[in-house]
Amino acid sequence: IYLYTVNNRLIKYKVCFCLLEIKTCNCTGSVRKRLGTHVRCGNKILMSLREVVFVIQSQKNSYHTLRAEQRRAHLFHQAQLLKQGLPDVVFLHELSEYGGNWGILPALPLLAEGYCWSSSWIFFLEEETIVDLDRLLQVLSRFTSGREWFLGRALYDKEATIIHHYAFSEEPSAFSYPDFTAGWALSCPLVKRLADYVKYEPPKSDFTIDLKHEIALYIWEEGRGPALINVREFCSELHGSPNTNHCASAVNTYIPSCGNPVKKEELFVAVKTCQKFHRDRVPVVKKTWAKDAALLEYYSDAADPAIPTVDLRVPNTERGHCAKTFSILRRFASGGVTRAPWLLIVDDDTLISLPRLRKLLRCYNPGEPVCVGERYGYGLSQGGYSYVTGGGGMVFSREAVQRMLSSGCGCYSPDAPDDMVLGMCLNTLGIPVTHSPQFHQARPDDYSKQLLLRQSPVSFHKHWNINPVAVYQRWLMDTEEPFQQLFGRKHRQEL
Repeated sequence: IYLYTVNNRLIKYKVCFCLLEIKTCNCTGSVRKRLGTHVRCGNKILMSLREVVFVIQSQKNSYHTLRAEQRRAHLFHQAQLLKQGLPDVVFLHELSEYGGNWGILPALPLLAEGYCWSSSWIFFLEEETIVDLDRLLQVLSRFTSGREWFLGRALYDKEATIIHHYAFSEEPSAFSYPDFTAGWALSCPLVKRLADYVKYEPPKSDFTIDLKHEIALYIWEEGRGPALINVREFCSELHGSPNTNHCASAVNTYIPSCGNPVKKEELFVAVKTCQKFHRDRVPVVKKTWAKDAALLEYYSDAADPAIPTVDLRVPNTERGHCAKTFSILRRFASGGVTRAPWLLIVDDDTLISLPRLRKLLRCYNPGEPVCVGERYGYGLSQGGYSYVTGGGGMVFSREAVQRMLSSGCGCYSPDAPDDMVLGMCLNTLGIPVTHSPQFHQARPDDYSKQLLLRQSPVSFHKHWNINPVAVYQRWLMDTEEPFQQLFGRKHRQEL
């Protein structure tokens, strides 16, 4: 039983360990025999749990830490049923003080030095990835020890996409990358080599945008390294569904569910616009998602009573918009406009579902400094920082806004990239950037449909080459959610 406080409410979670049956090998304690680091199960030789290190891709936030603790407890319970010692389970956000370990490459030297001297595999899983330990050991035992292996559930691009820098534009489906939700594994020989390699050969791009794809590219190394091996037992379907009987991994839930959504009056929405888009983009906002906002203001470089807009007395810039964003933060923090605990800042070409966002925000405590959105990274392999990319929407608790402003953090130029400047501020203050895969910096066509259909997306960005109203109606309206069409039943959350 876990106790957790959210929004000043004490919530009790009872963790039930009836999620998986340890029966694949059909071995009892009397017929299991330990052979060094391996276990004999009848005529089968399986590796021991001591050979596998589990790395939960956790986040430094009270809600996400709780979810990671529940996943660890479930792994420990299975280990006891298997009559083996407890495995090493690492929370990625606790591996070191550095906040960029979520980029994986910065974490590899620490994992190699701390664990690979006595283990054979590093298995990565997300907070909602359920692992059947017995089946996982059987899967890993198929691969010869001492070699470089990169295992996962393969995803492919059907078209070249901007979030992958248009890689493999002639044949996008030729390259595969892992679905993190299903879990993925690196053999320790590969981890050790990469740990040395990353010290003198960082990724070619300073930006971390879609980690799954970028990790696969770095490991593949233009054909010099191993490609991803698709493992059919690594599954991204909901645990308990009929097609997961063979799975070594499955998914607990696709969408966080923490109770009733926060009230409309608890979320203040700030839309950044400028005069040249008053008749172009703003009407799309009003036609689609603005009706779901109780508190909303349009911030521009010109007053327009027809909308209406608020003139911040900040000249428009072609890029960056840092001065405008900090003016919005100061206006929100002053309390003169609203005392709402949450602030959402979006562009005028952002498409967003406010009902889904308000449901997501119930998981977080606005009394803590919270920043939520789609997380990007800059220079993570060289001690860089994380930031929430602005186009998909940036959500801040009032506490986070007040801490940033009181620290004296600000723009180094009016047209500096506001999201990156805010990321530097948060990094300096030690406030974590919390990632949600429901936010998207680009258009739906730029993402894997397999991922989108199970996410219940919160946002997309850009009107380029799309009908924004049609995109909103297809992906962001709640009449019949796409992922429900795919799975034919409502999502569930097992604790």
